[in-house]
Amino acid sequence: MTQLVSESCTACKAGDDRIATEEQCRLLLQLPEWSAINREGIPQLEKVFPFKDFNQALDFANAVGELAEGANHHPAILVEWGRTTITWWTHSIHGLHRNDFIMAAKTDYLHGK
Repeated sequence: MTQLVSESCTACKAGDDRIATEEQCRLLLQLPEWSAINREGIPQLEKVFPFKDFNQALDFANAVGELAEGANHHPAILVEWGRTTITWWTHSIHGLHRNDFIMAAKTDYLHGK
């Protein structure tokens, strides 16, 4: 498991810097199957988690929701039959912060339990 999973999110506010592209690339190497995407001009991290049915996908979405609430950092969550898509980015800076990579690692850890 990556070092990121042991880190905690830090408070982030509008005006804080986005993480540099070089650092994004380095951190993304620690997050298998996560993709750096750009949606409506906003850099984001996204991963699709497969499940056997809708209930498992929904249970995982709820677990990620609890994780997010505990960190006060919230993703976009899409639940479909057999899969849950999680998308992390920092809304206040309209881009990626180290917190997003931390939460992606914690999401992977949660999925692996």
